[in-house]
Amino acid sequence: MLEVFLLAFALSMDAFAVSIGLGVKNREFSKILALKVALLFGFFQGLMPLFGYLASLGLGSIIESIDHWVAFILLSAIGGKMLYDSFGENTEEEIANITNKVLLLLAIATSIDAMAAGFTLNLLALNPFVSMIVIGLVTYIFSYIGVFVGSRGGGYIESKAEKLGGIVLIGIGLKILAEHTL
Repeated sequence: MLEVFLLAFALSMDAFAVSIGLGVKNREFSKILALKVALLFGFFQGLMPLFGYLASLGLGSIIESIDHWVAFILLSAIGGKMLYDSFGENTEEEIANITNKVLLLLAIATSIDAMAAGFTLNLLALNPFVSMIVIGLVTYIFSYIGVFVGSRGGGYIESKAEKLGGIVLIGIGLKILAEHTL
């Protein structure tokens, strides 16, 4: 169960970082915006692992002998991208118009890594439905908090959260690789 929470925590960090950015842009804390962001981000972040999990079942016999390498590569790539992105600068133009369409696109974009992580649920022997619920709820909470923190001037935390999420994902990938090769 610890792995589910670590995975949920790590996957929610990109949504948390974007939520902080939305809060920074908004400056005045809005419960409506925070709820919209939290619901959309939590829903998509919780749903996407199912697609990855289902795809891994279809490919199970093909990737069984290399599944630990696939998980390691996917989690390390996602974590590495999060680390790389955390060193870039988010410009205010990226989130200038906070429309429902923009929020939907951001929710989908921040959940793509969760779909890739869904491939690893089988390997980690995690219940996909429990994982989906935990990932969705953790992302919901972090997204709501992110909008609040951002509206209070939390731009500093934005890149730190993404760095930490990336490091945790790489760590999970290394753990999987070590368990299957040592």
